[in-house]
Amino acid sequence: MGYQILHKSSWDRVDWGMSVLDSLEFDNRFTAELPADPHPSNVPHQAPGALFTRVEPTPTAAPEIIAVSDEVAELLGLSAEQVASDEFRDAMTGNLVLPGMDSFAMRYGGHQFGNWAGQLGDGRAINLGELVTPDGQRQMLQLKGAGRTSYSRTADGLAVLRSSIREFLCSEAMFHLGVPTTRALSLSLTGDQVMRDMLYDGHPALEPGAVVCRVAPNFIRFGSFELPASMGEIDELRALANFTIREYFPELWPDDGEPTPDTYVAFYNEVVKRTAEMIVHWQRVGFVHGVMNTDNLSILGLTIDYGPYGWLEDYDPNWTPNTTDKHGKRYRFGNQPGIGQWNLAQLGNALYPLVEDTDALQAAIDGYVDHFRNGHQDMMADKLGFAAWDTDRDESLMVELFELLQAAETDMTLFYRGLADVSTDEGVSAADRFAPLLDAFYVPDEQLTEDLQVRWNDWLDAYAARVRTDGTSNNDRRTAMNSVNPLYVMRNYLAQLAIDKSEAGDHSEVIELLDVMRNPYTEQPGRERFAEKRPDWARTRVGCSMLSCSS
Repeated sequence: MGYQILHKSSWDRVDWGMSVLDSLEFDNRFTAELPADPHPSNVPHQAPGALFTRVEPTPTAAPEIIAVSDEVAELLGLSAEQVASDEFRDAMTGNLVLPGMDSFAMRYGGHQFGNWAGQLGDGRAINLGELVTPDGQRQMLQLKGAGRTSYSRTADGLAVLRSSIREFLCSEAMFHLGVPTTRALSLSLTGDQVMRDMLYDGHPALEPGAVVCRVAPNFIRFGSFELPASMGEIDELRALANFTIREYFPELWPDDGEPTPDTYVAFYNEVVKRTAEMIVHWQRVGFVHGVMNTDNLSILGLTIDYGPYGWLEDYDPNWTPNTTDKHGKRYRFGNQPGIGQWNLAQLGNALYPLVEDTDALQAAIDGYVDHFRNGHQDMMADKLGFAAWDTDRDESLMVELFELLQAAETDMTLFYRGLADVSTDEGVSAADRFAPLLDAFYVPDEQLTEDLQVRWNDWLDAYAARVRTDGTSNNDRRTAMNSVNPLYVMRNYLAQLAIDKSEAGDHSEVIELLDVMRNPYTEQPGRERFAEKRPDWARTRVGCSMLSCSS
């Protein structure tokens, strides 16, 4: 079977013979089973009654692969020969349509910063098709930055190198951290220049264009259900719910094949649970999504859409990386659990026409509090090295810890790694007990006052006594804590350094960062610089402190 190249000047295709990618099998159930827009087009338009529109990726001038995730390639059954081929490069940049692909943009709506935005959809993402993996599963391949779609509105559907590097690296870093996430297969340059106003301050500039191939079982969002519900498209809403449950929550599908209102409530309960679990993981590693709109939450409980995200450097629950959110701070780190519940409530409203039982849906959303609280307590027990959480003993200890972490600039990541090295034996001096934590403070000479040091000493004494009640040795506790408290996270300034080099033509830092993040919990000799506190120069630099939605 031949493959097809998209010409820059037209949608004509040319058969170039056999392809090393011919062995790939696509099984596109989403487009086969759900209602399509009868007007396939890359021209923006409203698409009532549709859940997707067939579109074509825009061919690029001079595609070049920068980096590939070996783990994702293996997941998809791609060999080293296939990944190194010109066909792979062209397919991952929108220049080649493989047999079996059925490219489309998904239609959905969403609440953005708490306000209903109506029809949104994949404005700069094009789903290529559902690839059947060696284990018989299906993974959707999606190109982000592959050109205008029917849902791009006034935008161009393209992406630039800096945002694509951030998306590629963070997708894989989150996976290796153990956080539920979409994946990234490849990062590519397009050879085109893209105009962007990075800070929305009236100073646009040309930047190198890029494309990321994202991978997930699906990219269905809360907003995918909200839009048909808001439009009174109940048949389409039911079709999407049935498809989602049957394909991705098969354990909930009735034996007789006829979903009932109870089926939809069970589905909603599972989404509530998965979302709570995902956000617990975010809080564990210090990740701030930055733009938790309902169109940016996955129905599978996966972290999706890495835009203006960030990592806590100093522990500050009020910090948000998003310049658009810098005043209201709706999506700040400490507010993520509450926003998760708010977004789930909007999903519940969307599912109501299929259930028509307010009490059942309310019970499900109320369950979020228990899911999150229990998950967060278990997570904190792990981070602190406790055998199990004991609310009577541990709640006040945790509250005091969070207050202390904010009393002086304290690097969250390095603090918990240092805490694992604190001796909990009796008779240890206050200075010796505190010593492993010193490196976590940004301005210790100025901010670690005498009163604050006394509070820290008291807390460490209480912490040590609490650990001793478990009978856990220092070595066992250290091993356990270091398995859940990462040493390496995708700090914004590290990503920016990689971006700086890559924009100058040197992609080596992207490759090394990808490799470092493969083992975030293990010390890597020679790579100490990737586990250092944010340098002073990064405090206010664009890309290191705050980012816009175009970042």
